[in-house]
Amino acid sequence: MSLSDFAFDWSLMGPPLLAGLLVASTHVLLGRRVLERGIIFIDLTIAQVAALGAIAATMLAGDEHASWSTQIAAGAAALVAAALLTWTEHHFRSLQEALIGSLYVFSACVALLMLSHNPHGAEHMQELLAGQILWVSYAQLQPVALLYAGVLVVWLLWARQRPRVFYFLFAIVVTASVQLVGVYLVFATLILPAIATSGMSERRGLPTGYLVAAAGYGLGLWLSVPFDLPAGPLIVCMLVTLAVASLLLRRRRG
Repeated sequence: MSLSDFAFDWSLMGPPLLAGLLVASTHVLLGRRVLERGIIFIDLTIAQVAALGAIAATMLAGDEHASWSTQIAAGAAALVAAALLTWTEHHFRSLQEALIGSLYVFSACVALLMLSHNPHGAEHMQELLAGQILWVSYAQLQPVALLYAGVLVVWLLWARQRPRVFYFLFAIVVTASVQLVGVYLVFATLILPAIATSGMSERRGLPTGYLVAAAGYGLGLWLSVPFDLPAGPLIVCMLVTLAVASLLLRRRRG
């Protein structure tokens, strides 16, 4: 292995890095709110329900490739889950985290049952969980960038003070993110920068959270090539490392 192997190939890594930065643009912001509300597994649950919707649409259409119908089905499933969790928060607040976890397990098991007789079922589940970030193209990122921009505007100007709107905006964002980077990276991008900046004011915490997310994606993508490792899991490991390092550094400084 030579030094040239560690050169960052922008032609290969440019679209995946931009995808990661786009995901971080909304997830770092929403992740702080998730941590504040103590609903840590909401992202995994919404992502899994969206994936279940995509699997159902793919099986009904008999098409192995993603299409607009798949996207619509994933979004609709996520919005139904958001409506359900909004209702349970109002009526069963003390059980909300347990209900969120139960919905995750239920939707994951239904997805496994639906794919049990599919010869490519294991491959589909692997793609949904770990993602295929290295195969993202600039064309895929354009509609997602517009969607994220709209969500950020709605959040900052209107929805931030309306707790019940949170689940629906969250569902819209997570549905798009899962298609780009997979369930694991969606969870990691939401929670790990929020953990790294827990206790910090929004003025300091948001820039630091964005820095942690950008560094995690950059390092993970950069090191995945020379070491021939899957990019998604390596990015998650980098995010964990940076979050722990941030917590330890802040603890040392008192």
